Amino acid sequence: MDEILNEVTNTIHKQEPGNSALTTPCGVTNNLSEDRLQQTAIEQLDTTTITKCGRCFDDGGGY
Repeated sequence: MDEILNEVTNTIHKQEPGNSALTTPCGVTNNLSEDRLQQTAIEQLDTTTITKCGRCFDDGGGY
């Protein structure tokens, strides 16, 4: 699964299913410029420095 990383806050969000744009179910990224976002897989990230969005992930703590 692909996720979306907010590079400014180092927060990872789920990508909205069925949408190719950088949109998330929580809607936080709707107001951000796409140059601040990166589509990635969570397995490729250093999870010690990344926070999961609490709205996108049950085990998340951010936002």
